[in-house]
Amino acid sequence: MSIGRFLKVALATSSVAIAVPALAQGPAAATATGINRDNGLEARRGAMLMRVEALTDMVLRVRIGRDGTLPEDASWAVAAPLRQQRVKVTATPDGFRTSAVQVRLDPATLALTVTDLAGKVIVADAPSPVAVEGRTFTLRKALPQGEHYFGLGDKTGGMDRRGKTFVDWNTDAYGFSPADDPIYKSIPFFIGVGGEGGSWGMFLDNSWRTAFDFGHKTDGVLELSGPDGPIDYYLIAGPSTAEVVRRYTDLTGKAPLVPQWALGYQQSRYSYETADELRQVAARLRQEKVPTDVLWLDIGFLDKNTPFTVNKTKFPDLKGLVADMRHDGFKAVTITDLHVGANRPKGSYAPYDSGMAGDHFVKNADGSVYVAPVWPGPSVFPDFTQKRTRDWYGGLFKEQVDMGIAGAWNDMNEPAIFETPTKTMPLDVQHRIATDDFTPRTANHAELHNIYGMENTRATFDGLQKLAPDERPFVMTRASYAGGQRYAVTWTGDNSATWDHLKLSIQQIVNLGLSGFSYGAADVSGFAGGPSADLLTRWFEIGAFYPVFRDHSATGTPRVEPWVDGPDHLAIRRRFVEERYRLMPYLYGLADQNARTGDPILRPVFYDYPSALRMSCDQSWTFTLGKALLVAPPPTPESPQAYDVCLPQGGWFDYWTGLPAGTKAMQETGPIQSATQATGEKQAQGDLVRETPRLDRLPVFVRAGTILPRQPLVQSTAETPSGPLQLDVYPGDDCQGTLYADDGHSMAYRRGVLLRQAIRCTRTAEGIRIDFDRRQGSFRPWWREMRVTVHSWTGAGTVSARNRAVASDTDATAQTLSFTLPDQARAASVTIARR
Repeated sequence: MSIGRFLKVALATSSVAIAVPALAQGPAAATATGINRDNGLEARRGAMLMRVEALTDMVLRVRIGRDGTLPEDASWAVAAPLRQQRVKVTATPDGFRTSAVQVRLDPATLALTVTDLAGKVIVADAPSPVAVEGRTFTLRKALPQGEHYFGLGDKTGGMDRRGKTFVDWNTDAYGFSPADDPIYKSIPFFIGVGGEGGSWGMFLDNSWRTAFDFGHKTDGVLELSGPDGPIDYYLIAGPSTAEVVRRYTDLTGKAPLVPQWALGYQQSRYSYETADELRQVAARLRQEKVPTDVLWLDIGFLDKNTPFTVNKTKFPDLKGLVADMRHDGFKAVTITDLHVGANRPKGSYAPYDSGMAGDHFVKNADGSVYVAPVWPGPSVFPDFTQKRTRDWYGGLFKEQVDMGIAGAWNDMNEPAIFETPTKTMPLDVQHRIATDDFTPRTANHAELHNIYGMENTRATFDGLQKLAPDERPFVMTRASYAGGQRYAVTWTGDNSATWDHLKLSIQQIVNLGLSGFSYGAADVSGFAGGPSADLLTRWFEIGAFYPVFRDHSATGTPRVEPWVDGPDHLAIRRRFVEERYRLMPYLYGLADQNARTGDPILRPVFYDYPSALRMSCDQSWTFTLGKALLVAPPPTPESPQAYDVCLPQGGWFDYWTGLPAGTKAMQETGPIQSATQATGEKQAQGDLVRETPRLDRLPVFVRAGTILPRQPLVQSTAETPSGPLQLDVYPGDDCQGTLYADDGHSMAYRRGVLLRQAIRCTRTAEGIRIDFDRRQGSFRPWWREMRVTVHSWTGAGTVSARNRAVASDTDATAQTLSFTLPDQARAASVTIARR
């Protein structure tokens, strides 16, 4: 028998109360009441309390109290000022609306539906949207047909998360397969793409062992669950994927601008065992003219694998070695695992002694210090959820900073523990929370496991910043949580030397970028095993377009330095490393863009070109570097079979030749080869390019409408390029480019010592006009001239700038017109007319 009820809604903007009939319920149903707030609403269903708040017009926060009390308003990922943002909303009979979205609540079930103002559904709850049993909770949302899901960091399982289940539990996953889960990171954020209301995102801010099921268990249902912790999540409306990512990084933080040398080629191995070996590798890199910026030292340089020590026998003068490397244009980055050796003689190891004296280590349930085996043997572990412990730990890097070491590598920070089946700490290990706006308390490892690695990097980053306040800290981490991009770049962990892992690396780095971690890397060559010569060469080619480009391999495996397979392979690998350095102005501009907006450096094609989701080509290996460059490796690289590259609408150029690429693709999808192609949708218009795999070629395309900055070749970013800045103009719609420069290492850019300049081009009846906007900042660049090359130009032309003729030359074969200008520091226009 149904029971009639009324939901009283008190409008914040009026004293009028509006009675709204609630849905009828059976006799066993709990009663539901709701109150509108000036920035959202509250509702109750039995003992459960739900609050929905509009932080911005496009970002909603949903908190649920199991017993009527909302969870603590604290977060490891979202800072207090961001959580406390508010916008006023307009109450509606069944919810509220902002200037961009409308929220409807069914008070009988607490089911939410979010639409745009035209009524298109952005995200909607499934039946039984919230279930609580004890401390365990489950959230259920509808999974529309045709919607795809991305994010969750560097999970395996392919690019698209749909049809799969994932668990967030940071795990030391040496030798993981392309389908293993969980692995190293827990980033509980995903993006829905291709739905009726456009792209949207959901961030579940819960550090426990949570699970995400994208229609794997129940068709049409997206299910999120956890054993405990806050039910606290954010819904982010787009409608574009880019807008979702930008708003997510507004919440969890932008990655800081890295030093420019971090974008250079980086050489590593586990391990370069002696100073002489490292010197030999450095000398060979320069002898072979492989541009390189960073040399890494793994645990082989430590005394008995113990962090914050140096093996004086193998590295008798590490400070001198670092200075010599710096003189030759190399930076040194050293590993610092978070465990602290506990078996050294008393008074001989300051990190242990000072840590014990300061009560800085995590403890067992009985109050004793937790000790477990890792690389140094018996070890203890800093209690990073205490600010005072992070301050202490960060100070331990003073000796490394004084030596001139440029960055820190935080590994094993899941945390990894030896000789235990779980590979990590027992769940009852005790951590003390004393930081940020958390209420001070003791919590067990089950709650804090997934944020432990992030807080390790936070301590390292803050320590380096304090010790060298005018230098940009550089930290690399293996484990992290949402928001960890504020402190560290990352890599995908201990991958394998296989073609599957090369493909997986692209998909992992793409999803890392969509999850806030724009600076993603994978061990070029594969860490475990040994690559064939062809695999290593292809990995170098693709790795040259990674955000962070590091060649790294495990002890006991074949060597993988660029020269190991002979001169032919070396020539190809060197050519791609060189091309990365020529592209450095473009890469650095993307880094600046990421720091300001959150846009990833390496992106899925649909990030800037949504129609790519509807294209029929195999895009499992395809990605873009920024918006301008599209990289399309062969999808079956072991095979010589030709393949199609689908280029989004708007026109593209072949990067290597500079000539227009492709022919117009058919409107309809070609012959159906599999059920995955039988979508019933028309092929999006664009260009179709047929490629035949060649080991010495990686297809790269430039968007028509790009002004691409490049520079003369250097052997490291410490070397000043000699000659003009190169500007390649590829005419097309929305033609633009950006110059960004600063000193490459200091914090002076935050004080305005930078150069940022927009450049635009317009096709006119006579030819082309190039407009240089007025520059921002006071930094003076290395270049004094600009060499401009206009592509897709036929016939002769005349160039004028500031009412003066400029000499130019044309190349009929390359279809280019080129000319040289003085550096354009002020606003100016250049006209190129046909004659």
